[in-house]
Amino acid sequence: MPDCWGKRLPAAIGGSLLILPLTAMAQTPDPLAPDPTSVWTLQDENASAAIGAKLTDRYYVNGLKLGWVSGTDKVPGALENMGRALWGDGQMRISFDLTQQIYTPRDTGSGDPPPGDRPFAGVLLGNFGLWSDTPTTRSNVGFSLGILGPAALGEQVQNGFHSLINQRGVNGWGTQLHNEPMFEFYSERTWRLNLGNIGSLETEALPDLTIGLGVLRVYAQPGFVIRIGQGLDADFGPPRLRPGLSGGDVFLHNHPVSWYVFAGGDGQAVAHDVTIEGNTWQSSRGAKREPLVGEAEFGAAIIAWGMRLTYTQVFQSAEIRHQKGGLHQFGSLALSVRF
Repeated sequence: MPDCWGKRLPAAIGGSLLILPLTAMAQTPDPLAPDPTSVWTLQDENASAAIGAKLTDRYYVNGLKLGWVSGTDKVPGALENMGRALWGDGQMRISFDLTQQIYTPRDTGSGDPPPGDRPFAGVLLGNFGLWSDTPTTRSNVGFSLGILGPAALGEQVQNGFHSLINQRGVNGWGTQLHNEPMFEFYSERTWRLNLGNIGSLETEALPDLTIGLGVLRVYAQPGFVIRIGQGLDADFGPPRLRPGLSGGDVFLHNHPVSWYVFAGGDGQAVAHDVTIEGNTWQSSRGAKREPLVGEAEFGAAIIAWGMRLTYTQVFQSAEIRHQKGGLHQFGSLALSVRF
């Protein structure tokens, strides 16, 4: 995919943070008070957003998500009871999002990629989650249902967009993984650790642990984010599409302006990934996955006027054996709105 939201975005967000007033802090409300406002999120992750390099479509090419998280008054009683049994008191919410992720080999110029390269694959998922927030933790459990293969419309989205902007289409989608139903159960917890203040700036660490189990992937992922800014209690860090390190879509508008810059990383112990290894119950192309994958990330976020804008730049180690081109890079841009 082309660099459709630009390599200049990190600098633009960083520049906007420089002009934020350092007196933007306000009184902190009760973190467990009812919050009936829902949150909608539109997010795109794209491999054309690179720092110091010009990347073409390869590996994890694009991820797109439209998500909704309920207010605290919209949780069915049975789910709320389950959440209280799992985590105790907290702000309970439910969420649903629709995501599409597109993967290609490094060689997209020929109609027949070499053996051992990552196969062409599209994945379309509906994800349902139950969330619980306390002042120091964010917990969620959920499941994903969807489809792998041509029905996920990966080819149509990628080549359709290329045609729209008058770019050459990507060859090789005729070799993509076959249609197969997908499911995954996942659980995640993020902790908030206050690291103290530097003048008027707050600092904190957000350690995180995620576990996923299903036909799509089987993995465990510990990670952390360190951030500095103002109004950090408004959220639990920037969102990412799974299996990325994610602070979630929910944020509070409890300060006139909240902002932060951040850096972090995660490690993924991967026991299975169907998008790399190929179809589960039928013959298809596949590659040998790396059992350990590491990521480093940095970026910025701003919350104002009931909206949150975040940008994350990700550097990812090899996911397949003999992967070429060094660290894989992609950017993640998300806009969330409360209403």
